[in-house]
Amino acid sequence: MREHLVIFDTTLRDGEQSPGASMTMEEKVRIARQLERMGVDVIEAGFPAASRGDFEAVRAVAEAVSNSTVCGLARAIEADIDRTGEALQINQNVRIHTFIATSPIHMKNKLRMSPDQVIDQAIKAVKWARQYTDNVEFSPEDAGRSEIDFLCRVLEAVIDAGARTLNIPDTVGYTMPDQFGGLIRTLRERIPNSDKAVFSVHCHNDLGLAVANSLFAVMNGARQVECTINGLGERAGNAALEEVVMAVRTRQDYFPCDTRIDTTQIVPASKLVSGITGFPVQPNKAIVGANAFAHESGIHQDGVLKHRETYEIMRAEDVGWGANKLLLGKHSGRNAFRSRLKELGIKLESEEKLNAIFMRFKDLADKKHEIFDEDLHALVSDEAQIPEEHYRLLSLHAVSETGEIPFAQVVIAVGGSEKQAESEGSGPVDATFRAIEKILDSRAELQLFSVNNITSGTDAQGEVTVRLQKAGRIANGHGADTDIIAASAKAYLSACNKLHSSLERTHPQI
Repeated sequence: MREHLVIFDTTLRDGEQSPGASMTMEEKVRIARQLERMGVDVIEAGFPAASRGDFEAVRAVAEAVSNSTVCGLARAIEADIDRTGEALQINQNVRIHTFIATSPIHMKNKLRMSPDQVIDQAIKAVKWARQYTDNVEFSPEDAGRSEIDFLCRVLEAVIDAGARTLNIPDTVGYTMPDQFGGLIRTLRERIPNSDKAVFSVHCHNDLGLAVANSLFAVMNGARQVECTINGLGERAGNAALEEVVMAVRTRQDYFPCDTRIDTTQIVPASKLVSGITGFPVQPNKAIVGANAFAHESGIHQDGVLKHRETYEIMRAEDVGWGANKLLLGKHSGRNAFRSRLKELGIKLESEEKLNAIFMRFKDLADKKHEIFDEDLHALVSDEAQIPEEHYRLLSLHAVSETGEIPFAQVVIAVGGSEKQAESEGSGPVDATFRAIEKILDSRAELQLFSVNNITSGTDAQGEVTVRLQKAGRIANGHGADTDIIAASAKAYLSACNKLHSSLERTHPQI
């Protein structure tokens, strides 16, 4: 019987630490429900002590999820652990993940603590966390650059204190695969009580080795992998969940373990996270990229037609490609619409909100013949960008003609009044943004403008992501429409609304 490989998803915590990838509470809950549907064992929902917004988001995920374990991160500080325990108390199936740095460079320059002080703090943190749950995970931050003798001392002590998962992070993506696998093997062999804990790994992708390091660790006894959808995360990101899962699933002749992931939910999860964060998936990305199962070469095409396995080691349908079937149209009723949202894990807080999104669904169904699940996610995201819009697009007139300077005229509701402006630009989107700025005078810096088609076809909705920065704050705005110019205006105003509001980023750096 194969051993179980625990999949610990940290998209909502470490993934959100990507600059500009912050999510609203509602978006976090939608992603968490998709992760639960996919069969993720542990969902790290956030860092409750980081901010009020992150605390509320972790609590909302804990309330929404019942089949997966919900985890909160805490520094090895009593106040952090208390805050995490409070956020998770609504759910019985929870984990507290506490950490402290153990490498010489971190202990000396960041913590300014002696090795003995670090061990004492780690023990206290684990014991404190056990007031709230027996499911406690401990991480020695920067383990890849820690001294092996000291690392063994720390880990033996926290196991005795009650930690049941030991996560070994390659925090800066520095370790080579054979080194990292050897580290896991050495720790398991040298720590006397290592059999009382599950060894986990959390690898960063600074050298493009996060998945390789994770898999080498699995071959050396790790039985939990911490990863994110699309490899999202700080700097170059984390190990990609889809790559780890499919490597293990595809090579069952090599790996002595397997996951419980429903792989058909991988592509829907990838699209959902990409749409919410505004981080597009590159076409040649393994598993979830648009070209992952495409064959251009005539030799490859001929081989696949004769026998699929000549050039394909996985089936596209096994990871969820081709699953966005037509489900609703302009003749669909409110009950069918409500039922499909429920199946997608989308829970609306009021009948009024359902009615508003249903009316937008009807408008969209008049514009495009086929409505897919991705369209419904986009409608909900577009509607839920901000609780109360200070700025709202009322009308837009944009002109682009060969040989003429593009021009745009906008009418925007600002508070309780209407304001109008017009501007020229280098293109219709540029002209639209300039006209909006004449009204808002936000003085924000445009950092990202990204356009993606939500589904295929010339009538597909375009989803636009705009990232603005002002006074150290970063805000992502999203807009979806079959008209790209209108979607761009909505996205820009969405970001401006966030900058105008007092809403915090749910996971700021501490």
